[in-house]
Amino acid sequence: MALLALAARAFAGQVAAVTMDHGLRAASAEEAAMVAGWCATQAIPHAILKPDAPVSGNVQGWARAQRYAAIETWRAAQGIDWIMTAHHADDQLETMLMRLNRGSGVAGLAGVRARSERVIRPLLGVRKGELLAFARAEALPHVDDPSNSDARFDRAALRSALAGVDWLDVQAAGRSAAALAEAEAALDWSVADLAARHVRAQGDGWTLDRTDLPREYLRRLLLLMLERAGAAAVPRGDTIDRAIGAAQAGGRASLGDWLLSGGAVWTLHPAPPRRAF
Repeated sequence: MALLALAARAFAGQVAAVTMDHGLRAASAEEAAMVAGWCATQAIPHAILKPDAPVSGNVQGWARAQRYAAIETWRAAQGIDWIMTAHHADDQLETMLMRLNRGSGVAGLAGVRARSERVIRPLLGVRKGELLAFARAEALPHVDDPSNSDARFDRAALRSALAGVDWLDVQAAGRSAAALAEAEAALDWSVADLAARHVRAQGDGWTLDRTDLPREYLRRLLLLMLERAGAAAVPRGDTIDRAIGAAQAGGRASLGDWLLSGGAVWTLHPAPPRRAF
């Protein structure tokens, strides 16, 4: 609500709002109606969206995917230029720590991006407490989502653990995330340049004719080759590292339905059919 109020002031008459009612809690419909009611008093167009698929797998992951897909469809239909989300500095810290705990690299540790495709996140430098204070001062209707404190979810458990920690500089973590995002963009640029010069389609596979590169570049180039090859499932982490090691030694490595052959030139080609017994 804080973001909506701020955006409506900054871009009067140019803002529309959308609420995603995932239907995961009994109160969610009432909360969506609350937002719609406030928007009506401010002459802000508002829509309520619902998922188009049943819950499956990780609940929060499912909700996130449904939310972004539905909102993007709505944005395109309405002819709206940008989607703004209210991710704040505390969200960024939580994201970085969760990904650090999972062994993420540069891309993961860059956290939530300030901009990704049509989504912009203008509040990443603002603390959650500041936004709550603003909402209260402006008498904005708002609710506390109980799932935010449900320790069954990783993020909520981390949030609870951080509640008593006062030595972490949340703003500094945000600056680190921004620096890592810039580093990731630089790596992407370098990889695109290397791929243009050294990755080639060959028959039904792909080749890489320069392999004397830092491992991070080799990792990214191999992932790019798999994506271009249309691999059904792109492996990550240790699987990619083992394949690189095998190719550097002149050997072969299986990557799902694809086979990487080492040597002076690396070749990615379809793996032979498995024999049936």
